[in-house]
Amino acid sequence: MEIENTQGYNLSIEVNDLNLSYDDIGEGNFPIIFLHGYPFNKEMWQEQLQFFKTSHRVIALDIRGFGKSTDEESALSIDLFTEDVLAFMDELDIDKAIICGLSMGGYIALNAQHRFPNRFEALILADTQCIADTPEAKQKRYKTIDEIEANGVADFNDGFIKNVFHKDSLTNKKEVVEELRSVVYSNSKHIIQKGLVALAERPETCSFLDKINIPTLIICGREDAVTPLAQSEFMHDKIKGSVLKVIENAGHVSNLEHPAEFNKHISDFLTIIIKKLHE
Repeated sequence: MEIENTQGYNLSIEVNDLNLSYDDIGEGNFPIIFLHGYPFNKEMWQEQLQFFKTSHRVIALDIRGFGKSTDEESALSIDLFTEDVLAFMDELDIDKAIICGLSMGGYIALNAQHRFPNRFEALILADTQCIADTPEAKQKRYKTIDEIEANGVADFNDGFIKNVFHKDSLTNKKEVVEELRSVVYSNSKHIIQKGLVALAERPETCSFLDKINIPTLIICGREDAVTPLAQSEFMHDKIKGSVLKVIENAGHVSNLEHPAEFNKHISDFLTIIIKKLHE
């Protein structure tokens, strides 16, 4: 096991022949693992880590290929990302965790909960969905990959940034927008393309939702154009006892657009479930 940096930020640990980068701060009996969306990295969770570090152990992970978890070789997939998360938990001797995933991170969280149900105390699904790509959506992703190969990443990256934010955020929260833009542009062309393949080929998890028997919180921006609110409402309907919270004037990155409200929803959820876990 190789671990660097004892301050809790930008730690590095070898998992599945890869050095995964992560932040690990705070203390608590029930670690919360945050999984970022595509094509972001663990920096998108800083508001959550700062808020929860005084009361919980919080971990934000750079998924394979993104951020400082560089991997220009592997064929990326949701299954592979899931296996990395479980191996990561094993390396850190985390038997059970609360897992929070946004967008692609939510795909991984759902996949992990289905394949390894005994490893999670609770599930937080933010701006995500359980469906696989339709044939049309898959074809569109592969067309985008070809366009990136021919023309580079600029058009894709700029269009993606505009699509994930609520229109008010683009106007009034320019610093947040620019920070995320720099994160998106930090990815290599190769990772942008391989990530699109992982999304296009992801398995559906809708057929397993009724088997989820752990506390589940679903959060979605009202104006999420990437994974629309209807998808969160569907998951809420299928996951018994789940809680759905909708954040107004937010798009696909609700944790960045309205961090205080996002954090409050998680805090309220954690208060209830931890009380039950202690009973």
